[in-house]
Amino acid sequence: MRFVDPLKALADAERKPYWLDSPAKPEPLARLFGTTTADLAVVGGGFSGLWTALMAKERDPSLDVVLVEGRQIGWAASGRNGGFAMASLTHGMANALERWPDEVATLERLGVENLDEIGETVARYDIDCGYERTGELRVATEPWQLAEMNESLEIARELGVRIDVLDRDQVRAEVNSPTYVGGHWDRDGCAMIDPARLAWGLRQACLSLGVRIYERTPVRTMKDTGTTLDLLTPHGTVRAGRVALGTGVFQPLLRRLKHFLVPVYDYALMTEPLSAEQLAAVGWRNRQGVGDSANQFHYYRLTADNRILWGGYDAVYYNGGKVKPEYDQRDETFVKLAEHFTATFPQLSGLRFTHRWGGVIDTCSRFSAFFGHSHGGRVAYAAGYTGLGVGATRFGANVMLDLLGGEPTERTELRMVKEKPLPFPPEPVRSAGIQMTRWSIAQADLHQGRRNLWLRTLDRMGLGFDS
Repeated sequence: MRFVDPLKALADAERKPYWLDSPAKPEPLARLFGTTTADLAVVGGGFSGLWTALMAKERDPSLDVVLVEGRQIGWAASGRNGGFAMASLTHGMANALERWPDEVATLERLGVENLDEIGETVARYDIDCGYERTGELRVATEPWQLAEMNESLEIARELGVRIDVLDRDQVRAEVNSPTYVGGHWDRDGCAMIDPARLAWGLRQACLSLGVRIYERTPVRTMKDTGTTLDLLTPHGTVRAGRVALGTGVFQPLLRRLKHFLVPVYDYALMTEPLSAEQLAAVGWRNRQGVGDSANQFHYYRLTADNRILWGGYDAVYYNGGKVKPEYDQRDETFVKLAEHFTATFPQLSGLRFTHRWGGVIDTCSRFSAFFGHSHGGRVAYAAGYTGLGVGATRFGANVMLDLLGGEPTERTELRMVKEKPLPFPPEPVRSAGIQMTRWSIAQADLHQGRRNLWLRTLDRMGLGFDS
């Protein structure tokens, strides 16, 4: 393999998310001026808020629903992720078995139903988001990764998960990389989508049902008057009977949430379109989403025009938990990703990248969403999706609507829904612990997956940190 200068491959890459750099991007809707009322106010115009607003109207068309978004619909994590809509609600089977073994069968069924219903919604509202139910190819690049992948395989199959176990030659026949030693193909548990177009399509679906959406309208404060919940924005107020919070990692309107969430930055590259010859050299006829199985893992997929999105590996926490626009670009990580891309696909040597970007996602100590309510059941929230929000936010939206409805449902009775993750310690202990964990995870990858004393201690505490 000849040496490829990653700086040359990145030289023309624009510093913006590929998905949002599209002529399909709609013009922003009006800001809120003055005071308006609603039965339900939804805060946040990402997937969490959009699904909540849409399904609230589907449940009760007479409901007056207002959605307020601080910038534009889908501008943050919902519009710049990898586009993997996963069936898993728990960040994988192993995490579910560790935390809620008695609920694994129910969680698996609910997750598959949720993904099915996403596809049905896309079809019902004719949302042009490139929805492909391709499944996910989970590849191993070291033998120890295969051993870990096989640990929960038997249980997954007992629960009806259709997983093909592939040896080295079989996995390379699906996607041709000299780094693969084997893999699993989850046939049904993942759909690939264009996340920005899904967000814009959900926006239009909400509008078609009568949801009132105000963009460029950040909520600064939530005030309980006793009869209404008032959301105060720079130029107006929403007075609502109930509120659903879908703000992710951004400044929470409920102070309690800051103890459970930390901001982590994720980064990605997008290549130029592959030629027919380049695509043939890689294979990838079944167009699966792909993720490798190291602790520091890459995720990658094909777009509709046969570009390769290549992301992951570095999950960066900036000390103090700061969220800043300048953190969206990190050249050290972009160079590293470009080098790893060439090592994975040496036959694509010379391919250039057209876009590079990053951004913040929310994570919590259990690596899957948590839920709750406040103000006597008039406020509900869901947060902490840890990269699985493309699919799981729809489930979370249903949980929030169930909680606001006040009647127990199968979802609200789950231990996963009732329990909270362990809170993070205050700073500076928080930053020190997270950086120690990141270092330890990298060391585990270098030593056949062996977890050091720090990681084993976290495991015993129920903090996980397996990816």
